[in-house]
Amino acid sequence: MRNLGLFPKLAVQSIRNNRKFYFPYILALLGDVAAIYIMSALVNDPGVKNMTPGRPNAYMYVEVFMQIGMVIAFFFSAVFVCYINGFLMKQRKKELGLYNILGMGKGHIAIVLVVEALVVGAAGIGGGLLVGVLLHKLVSLLLHRMVKLPVPFGFFVSWKGIAGTALVFALLLLFTLLLNLNKLRGSNPIELLRGGNVGEREPKTRWLLTLVGIVSLGAGYYIALTTQTGIDAIMMYFVAVFLVIVGTYCLFTAVSIAVLKALRSNKKFYYKTSRFIGVSGMLYRMKQNAVGLANICILCTMVMVMLSGTLSLYLGTAEVIEKQYPGDINVRVVYNPDGESWGGDDEEPGEPFNPARMLEVQTGFVEGQGYKVLDTRTCLELGFGAGVLPDGSYTTDRFTEGTKGIVTITCITEDTYTAGTGEVLNLGPEETAAYGVKGETFTIHWTVPKGEELGQTTLQVVHTLKDNPIYSPMITDMVTLVVPDEAVLHELWARQAEVYGDDRSSINWYAYIDLENASEADLSALQETYGDYVYFPDEFYAGTGTWLSSSWELKSDGEADAYGMAGGFLFLGIFLGFIFLMATVLIIYYKQISEGYEDKERFEIMQKVGLSRGEVKRSIHSQILMVFFLPIVVASIHIVFDFNMVEKLLTLFYLHDTALTALCTLGTVLVFFAVYGAVYLMTAKTYYKIVER
Repeated sequence: MRNLGLFPKLAVQSIRNNRKFYFPYILALLGDVAAIYIMSALVNDPGVKNMTPGRPNAYMYVEVFMQIGMVIAFFFSAVFVCYINGFLMKQRKKELGLYNILGMGKGHIAIVLVVEALVVGAAGIGGGLLVGVLLHKLVSLLLHRMVKLPVPFGFFVSWKGIAGTALVFALLLLFTLLLNLNKLRGSNPIELLRGGNVGEREPKTRWLLTLVGIVSLGAGYYIALTTQTGIDAIMMYFVAVFLVIVGTYCLFTAVSIAVLKALRSNKKFYYKTSRFIGVSGMLYRMKQNAVGLANICILCTMVMVMLSGTLSLYLGTAEVIEKQYPGDINVRVVYNPDGESWGGDDEEPGEPFNPARMLEVQTGFVEGQGYKVLDTRTCLELGFGAGVLPDGSYTTDRFTEGTKGIVTITCITEDTYTAGTGEVLNLGPEETAAYGVKGETFTIHWTVPKGEELGQTTLQVVHTLKDNPIYSPMITDMVTLVVPDEAVLHELWARQAEVYGDDRSSINWYAYIDLENASEADLSALQETYGDYVYFPDEFYAGTGTWLSSSWELKSDGEADAYGMAGGFLFLGIFLGFIFLMATVLIIYYKQISEGYEDKERFEIMQKVGLSRGEVKRSIHSQILMVFFLPIVVASIHIVFDFNMVEKLLTLFYLHDTALTALCTLGTVLVFFAVYGAVYLMTAKTYYKIVER
C-alpha cells in the first residue's frame, strides 16, 4: 500500500459508486452554502445600503433579517449535514470493513475519508459559492421588489461573504470528518462488515413517556389557544413551541409503538400480507423511525408557519398602511384640555388647544408651498389603562388585589367613528357603543392607585361593536368606547387625570390631509420645509392654543418602512422555508433509501417463497402510507392550534385581518400537501426499485 495515488482514486470511485447517496448530499450542501452567501452579500452590498438615502430603517430591516437568517440557516444546516453524514457512514460500513479485510490499515482508510471530505467540500462549498455569486443579483432584485424600493445598479461580489461562508462550512465538514475518523478508530473489521445488518430489538411500550408527551402537547396547545394579546404571544410563543416539540418527539416515539402493538394484536387486521409486512417491519425499527418522523413533522410545521405568517403580513401591508396612515400627511397633536403645557405645576395654564386653528395652520402651510389640499379629516382619541374587576366593571387602580387583568381603554367621539366607518350611531348623553365590553353597561371606578375611590362613571352600551374601530397593535386586551361628543371625552379625561395625577394620559388630535398629485419626493421636500418652520412655534402656531407636542407622518414614509419590514420577513421566510423544505425532502429521501436497503433481503426471501410482485408492491405502499403521511397530518394539527397565537403576533404589526391570515394558512398547507405528495411519489418509486431489485 505504498502507492499513495491509490487512495484518491478509491475516494473518487467510492463517491461515484455511491452517487445516489452523495449527489443529494452535495446538492443540499451547495444550496445551503449559496443561501448563506446570498444573505451575507445582501448585508455587505453597498447598493443595498445606499438604496434609501435618508431612510435608514429600510436597510436596517434588510441587515437585521439577513443576519438572523444566516444564524438560523447555518444552525439547521449543521444539524442537517451531521444527520446525512451519519446516514452515509452507516451505509458505507460494509465497504470500509471490506477495505480493512483486504489489507488497508485504518490510517489508509482515514486518508480515503479525508480525500472524500475534500472532494465533497470542493463540490459543495465551491459550487455553492459560485451559484450564490450568480444568483445574488437576481435575489437582490426580488428583495427590492418585495420591499418596494429602487433597484441598485452594478454587480457586486462580497469577498468577505465568500471567505466567511467558506470558513464556517469548512469547519462544519471538518467536524463531521473528525466524527467519522473517531468512529473508524474505535471499530473493528467485523463490526464494520456487520454494522449495516444490526437490527433493533422490539421496543417496549413506555407509558411514562406517553404521558409526558400528552401533557406537553396539551400544555402547548392550551397556551396557543388561550393567548389573548400580542404581548402574551411574544412571551409565551417559544414556551409553547418547546412544549409542542417535546410532545411531538414523545408521541412519535411512545404512542406509535403502542398503536403498532395494538394493530398486531388485532388478528383480523394484522394477518393480511401487506399489513403483516408493514406493521412487523415498522415495529422493529420504530426507535429509528420515530425520531425521523418527528424531525419531518417539526420541519413541516416550521415551513408552513413561517410561510403562512410572513405571507399574511406582506399581503396585508397595503390595508395596514391605509388604516394606519389615512392621509398623505398625518398630523398628530398631543394636548390637555385644561391648557397645561410641559411646564408642569409651576407654569400657568395657557389658552386651551384650538383644533380648528391648528387645522387651518397645517393646511395653510401646505397650500402656501404650492400644493392643493383635496380633503381633510380630524379625530380625537383618549387612551388610558384600567384593571378588570370580577363583576365586569373597571377600575383605575389597575394593580389592586382581585383584578382579573389589565386593559387599555380607548375613547373616541361619534364623529370620529362615523368618519372612519360611515355608520351613524345617534348616541345619547350617557350612551356608548363599545368594543370588548361584556354586558349592557360600562362602569369604571375612578380610584386613586392604592387609595380611595373618587367616584364612578356608568354608560349604557347601546351598540356592541364586533370589530375594534381603533387600528393599533394588540399589546393588551382592548376596550374601545364611542362617546357622543368632545365634551364627554374631555370629562373622561378630567376624571382619569384626577386619579392618575402626573401619570395621566393626554388627548391625541389627528388631522389627515390628502393632496392632489403629490409625489413621494414632493412630500419629503414638504416635510423638510415644515421642519424648518416649526423651529419658530410662536410665529408659526399663533392662535393654536397650548399643546404638548406636534408631529408629521407621511404615508410614503410609513409605506417604505412597512414594506421594508414585511418584505424582509417574507424574504427571510422564503429563504428559511427553502432550507427547511430541502432538509425535509432529503430526510425523507434518505429515510426511504435506508429502509429500502434494510427491507431488501426480507422481500427477496418472501418473493422466493411465493410472494408475487403485486403483493410486494401492495406491501410497500401499505408500509409507506402508514408512516409517510403521519408527519404532515400531525404538522397540520399543530398549525390549527398555532393559528390563534400567530394571529395575535401579527396584531403587533397592526394586522387584524383574520380572514386573510386564515386564507394564507390554508393555501400554504394545501400547497405543502401537494409538494409532500410529489415527494411521496418519488420516494415510493425509489423504495420499490430497491426492495424489488
